[in-house]
Amino acid sequence: MSGKMRLTVRTLTPELWPALEDLFGHEGPCRRCWCMYWRIGAAYRKRTAEENRAAFHEIVKQEPPPGLLAFDSANAVGWCQVTPRAALSHLDRTWRLRRADGVPVWSLSCFYVRIGYRKRGVTAALIAAALKAAKKAEAPAREAYPLDAEKTPSTS
Repeated sequence: MSGKMRLTVRTLTPELWPALEDLFGHEGPCRRCWCMYWRIGAAYRKRTAEENRAAFHEIVKQEPPPGLLAFDSANAVGWCQVTPRAALSHLDRTWRLRRADGVPVWSLSCFYVRIGYRKRGVTAALIAAALKAAKKAEAPAREAYPLDAEKTPSTS
């Protein structure tokens, strides 16, 4: 991909579902996850891509929206899951994250950028938009879970 991007970030709504499907492809990123890992844990691996896709589609129909899509013109080029941590039940069990003060934290837990658009500022734009979305939702605290590229294939 060359040329200047016209990057915009929009909240994932049911109307934008086809754009997310186009971005993720038939199987979905990261071995058919469809952003279900933080919701159901490794059980997502025992389900088909279609089952995970359908489950996440149901989540998209509910409030609050589960994340943001970045677009270069009309083409979806990136995804960021940003949602209340309470929606990500597996997060507390797996990472044993404990609430120290009872504050309802919002989590930035998943990112995906289309091949050809990586290392072009899409993730930075998604992070900035996610922080604004959490602030608009009056989230008193935000957290994220970076991955070490040398220790996980999910970052490639």
